[in-house]
Amino acid sequence: MASSRRTPSNGEAGGLRLAEPPGVRLVKALAEGDRSLRKSFEGPLPEEDGLLRLYEAMLTTRLLDDRMLKLQRQGRVAFVGTATGLEASIHGSAAAFGPDDWVFSALREGGAAVQRGMPLYDYVAHMFGNRDDTAKGRQMPNHFQCKEVRFPSWSSVIGTQLPHAVGCALAMKKRGEPSIVCAYSGDGATSSNGFHSAMNFAGVFQAPVVFVVIDNGWAISVPSSRQTAAPSYGAKARAYGMPGVDVDGNDVLAVYAEVRRAADRARAGGGPGLVACRSYRMGGHSSSDDPSRYRSREEEEYWAQRDPLLRFGRYLEAQGLLDEERRERLHREITARIAAAVEKAEAVGPPPLETLLEDTWAVPPPSLRRQVLDALRVVAEKGEAEKVAGRFPL
Repeated sequence: MASSRRTPSNGEAGGLRLAEPPGVRLVKALAEGDRSLRKSFEGPLPEEDGLLRLYEAMLTTRLLDDRMLKLQRQGRVAFVGTATGLEASIHGSAAAFGPDDWVFSALREGGAAVQRGMPLYDYVAHMFGNRDDTAKGRQMPNHFQCKEVRFPSWSSVIGTQLPHAVGCALAMKKRGEPSIVCAYSGDGATSSNGFHSAMNFAGVFQAPVVFVVIDNGWAISVPSSRQTAAPSYGAKARAYGMPGVDVDGNDVLAVYAEVRRAADRARAGGGPGLVACRSYRMGGHSSSDDPSRYRSREEEEYWAQRDPLLRFGRYLEAQGLLDEERRERLHREITARIAAAVEKAEAVGPPPLETLLEDTWAVPPPSLRRQVLDALRVVAEKGEAEKVAGRFPL
């Protein structure tokens, strides 16, 4: 469907004050003429079943985020950082990597772990921090990990996962393994020391890593336009001696094509690359954030019309791969799987206290063993601290 609405410039009188760095208007213009997806690409695309898997992955993330945010509002989980509006950037990029590749995420890419094979229940168990949580309750919610799909946990310190990703890529290179690494970050993380260190090290040592920067418009309340003076985020790559490109991050196939191109180059020994995906965070920075304090309703409505899930759905309908009946069936099936996972996760108790020392010491020192025994004794005598003092308000 053609649109007569043009994209106003940042700060234009009478227009929307869109949060965008210089130069990304060209990226947005790629989709401005047609709000469905572009009809052709240079480069490889998924087969028909791959397209449907992409849609299912995007829908799963959308429904998971919706359910987790509701649970947080009810006090049943502690913290949520949603990816609503970013599903094309996340799942289009993740689809470009194979099962033996490594994925280092930031806050919003947990759905990529499910896409790669992480059990849905493990995702939900982690959000509750119960005894089935593979992190044993030691991480904040939304800090996913799954060693089976090569998806390490991350730190809330912005950008620190990026040097780790480069180290992993160099290890693969030194071992002669064909695996490569995907390193996610947001626009805010490009201002971190970790981003500079990782990009510089990767460029100098030609690490097989693809940096995927998801520019979602806002780093909490700091707009993209205040994050960099570079022409675009993709342009940052040149200073580090690697190719970089900007792409419409709400166009899942464009994201896939560009990241796949960078991944193929890295796998062939061509070194690192950067793909900057221009998208929009439709919700708050986290469940603790109120985005209405720093951005306008008009801006949110503008981007809601470019919802990546709706765009991809229209594309699949035009290709004869999706209809309303199949869409509704997928919605019901995924919703039911999430509901079953939540019911199971809530029935499971917290991690046992004695797991505090697991995975930390081969032989725990006597002082720590005494502390655990004292804690177990206090619980046996007085009950769980949570029941006595109430839940800690995150």
